[in-house]
Amino acid sequence: MFLPRVFRLFILLGMLMLSRGEGLAATISAPDIGKLLAEARLLQYKYLDSEALAKYEQVLDEDAKNYEALWQAAVLSVRIGTRYTDETRRSAYFTSGGQYAYRAFVAKSDGGEANYAVALSLVNQATLLRARGRLLMYKEMQPYVFRAVARRPDWADTWQLLGRWHYRVDHYNVLERIYTELILGGMPGGASSRKAIDALKRAHELDPKRIQFCYDLARVYQNQHQFDEAITVLVESQKLEPVTSEELEVSRRCRNLLQQLARKKRGRDEGHL
Repeated sequence: MFLPRVFRLFILLGMLMLSRGEGLAATISAPDIGKLLAEARLLQYKYLDSEALAKYEQVLDEDAKNYEALWQAAVLSVRIGTRYTDETRRSAYFTSGGQYAYRAFVAKSDGGEANYAVALSLVNQATLLRARGRLLMYKEMQPYVFRAVARRPDWADTWQLLGRWHYRVDHYNVLERIYTELILGGMPGGASSRKAIDALKRAHELDPKRIQFCYDLARVYQNQHQFDEAITVLVESQKLEPVTSEELEVSRRCRNLLQQLARKKRGRDEGHL
């Protein structure tokens, strides 16, 4: 089984943690684990990500193999890490997220959630790397994001990540394409902007209240010069009520983009007249 070189150490660490945790798992009853997981889910529902992560880590202190706690801890670690501008803190959270993701993958390699967590950790690690490392990450995340969608086609987040992958790879510049072909063994296959739109549309259909999905889809529409489609999605976004500070910022971006495209559309219509 092929695994990204940068995370092979995480696999070894994960296996060690699993072996050490076997004895601990017997010290807590199933109902107690269930209670902790329920508390963690409730904290997530309330957008208390740090508290939810701490609760999942409490589960893992008692049951190091717990699949739900592993992949959820991975996703939350990455999500929290993206909020930091300080590269050291971002790196610490992304590294922790990568470790949890690969422990989840060891626990259930065919799980859609585990594959999503691995792909998510790779693409966010890529933001901390230079061009060579970023290209390697995008190449190595491909099988994970495709498996995530195949195993969890009902989960909007997997489609969003797939759409972002398609669009980024399809828009490699000339140097990126040459480097990937000559040094990394060839371009990732099958990436296209059309598939990016299809994947992002599917994410939006599955979870129409997620304003980030609206913004991602509208941006791809804009870059493909499908301005009417972008405007339609952005109008929908303005009907959504932001809950978190991140959603408030995305809502602002949607509003600004809508105004920009509306002006462009008016100018185009006047030109036709």
